[in-house]
Amino acid sequence: MEDGAVHKTFVVRLSSEEREQLLALVKAGRASALKLVRARILLKADQQERGPAWTDAEIAEALEVSLKTVFNIRRRWMEHGLAAALERKPPDAPAKPRKLDGNVEAKLVATCCGPPPKGRAKWTLRLLAAKLVELEAVDSISPETVRQALKKMRSSPG
Repeated sequence: MEDGAVHKTFVVRLSSEEREQLLALVKAGRASALKLVRARILLKADQQERGPAWTDAEIAEALEVSLKTVFNIRRRWMEHGLAAALERKPPDAPAKPRKLDGNVEAKLVATCCGPPPKGRAKWTLRLLAAKLVELEAVDSISPETVRQALKKMRSSPG
């Protein structure tokens, strides 16, 4: 079967209001490039009698996007509506909270600038991580997290 002849699972049939909204968005050209491309995909995929009813392959070639992108936009429009199809998908999981907030970073800098432990010439990342746990600033922390925090502050341990 040719791409144009494949039965479409998610058929786009835009209402008059949706079509006008997308046309206004594209005509103004003031939205993000991502949003404009998605609007154009929906306009070209419109199966109403006034719509062009392009195949996915034609849309992908004309707009220089992948077939999967066209399919995903049609699916998101069908499942979640116009606004969801135009915007970025929100992340599935929230970002992990930072281990080092401002107070812990201040303790890290104060420790780093202070004298090293007895028998040591300078602080190591492992010693700094252990000291933060000892000070109960954090429950646990890796030397890599300490390194990244110090690099961000343009400091050096020692």
